[in-house]
Amino acid sequence: MDALFTERATILAAFWMTLRLTAVSALGSLVLGTVLSGMRVSPLPVLRTASQVYVTVARNTPLTLVLLFTSLGVGANLGVEFSAQISVNNYWLAVLGLTAYTSAFVCEALRSGINTVPVGQAEAARAVGLGFGQTLGFVVLPQAFRAVIPPLGSILIALTKNTTVALVAGVAEASVRMREMIEIYGDQVIQIFLGFAAGFLVLCLPTGLLFGWLSRRLAVAR
Repeated sequence: MDALFTERATILAAFWMTLRLTAVSALGSLVLGTVLSGMRVSPLPVLRTASQVYVTVARNTPLTLVLLFTSLGVGANLGVEFSAQISVNNYWLAVLGLTAYTSAFVCEALRSGINTVPVGQAEAARAVGLGFGQTLGFVVLPQAFRAVIPPLGSILIALTKNTTVALVAGVAEASVRMREMIEIYGDQVIQIFLGFAAGFLVLCLPTGLLFGWLSRRLAVAR
């Protein structure tokens, strides 16, 4: 436990980075995933096809390769820079990769929620003059979000754990600090591992409990 106490400031900073990666990537994934789900049910074939191709490719590509693409492909080869500071630039490249990957899962979760909304409600909305976008935004998506709260919670927990792969993009989050501490304090490997495992438990367990409560609170009555 001496190592955990001595390096407590470093550990807290590492988990703060993990929390930041999770929060920003979750927000981006929710926005992009919602757009993709709308495209999946669009009346335009070209939008449905584009969304389906994106989701299929993203879901079947390892996250490590996605982050390598954003780091080396987008960052190094294409020269895209979010900041002059390397650490800040790497952070946003990691967010870009995590968002691109996770949004595909958010899209599929939302699409399953859209399928739970009775077709008659969409038809009624069109009957009173609402267009596709208005029907989706005012009638379908509000119910779809309430129906898929548990899956979205699971995706958020998975995203939190997936931030450990951000090392590929050069971001020093919790797993990187754990590896460094194990190298320095080789006689306290078990304590260090248990300490970081407890840290991830603190991040993930409240998320599961919160989304479980929200799913019961906001359940759609059929």
